[in-house]
Amino acid sequence: MPETVPVRCPACRREHRYTAPAYPCACGAPVAPRLDRDGSATPVSHRVWQDDWVTVRCGSCGRRGEWPRPEVGCACGVVLRLAVVAERGATGRAAAGDGSGTAAAQGPETDQDGTAAAQGNQQGSTHQPDRPRDDAAVAAEAPPARPPFLSVTIRTARDAVTATALYLRWLGYRGVRRADQRPPSGIGLAARGVVAQVDPAVRPATLRDVECLWLTAMTESADCLYFSLSGYADDARARADALGVPLFVLDLTGTPRPVNAPAETLAATGAG
Repeated sequence: MPETVPVRCPACRREHRYTAPAYPCACGAPVAPRLDRDGSATPVSHRVWQDDWVTVRCGSCGRRGEWPRPEVGCACGVVLRLAVVAERGATGRAAAGDGSGTAAAQGPETDQDGTAAAQGNQQGSTHQPDRPRDDAAVAAEAPPARPPFLSVTIRTARDAVTATALYLRWLGYRGVRRADQRPPSGIGLAARGVVAQVDPAVRPATLRDVECLWLTAMTESADCLYFSLSGYADDARARADALGVPLFVLDLTGTPRPVNAPAETLAATGAG
């Protein structure tokens, strides 16, 4: 159950009661950062992408993921960042659950393959041709289906960025971070082989927005995705279809909805 702690604003001395929000882990269990009751809240003077996220370990499956660092806004205009209890061993991308720490687990498979290959060479002419496999065997070797996407309710622009980052991970992209190049509008995200733009504006995304994102992706030799809260202008959708840019609309539940064919294909097949 998420904990509640008292928070005092150092600027105006107002008292607040803050409850840490719970986010959905990939296993379906709620995950909430542990608040440090002995720590003090610090005002946010400027934002750095690394400081906006904190590594939290799921108590059900043990998976470590990166979630938004707890913050509270005071009525005086100051945004306070709360102290959290650091997770042991939560360092680097491996702690964020991007799969980079699974190489040790893959080693035995490589050894087994090598042993099987050696045994096959020793058998020589005694090797029997492979028999046709039945449908059950083929289905057993198929990659497991992705779990359903667990969304985050969108109340602020920051929630829209969080929902998009979660969706990119669900699609299969790893190393999601703030993009190095800031887009003309909205917020830019980047991962391995892709750049994404999150547009929380109340106006539909324009033709220029889509073309600028596509040009940015071309310069970085990456794919691109666009996420908008207010949809797209007709010429923007037509241009995205011609360029093959997947377009998504974020509803207030935080679930991206594909609005063109490239987005529907990506949502169905994933980034793999």
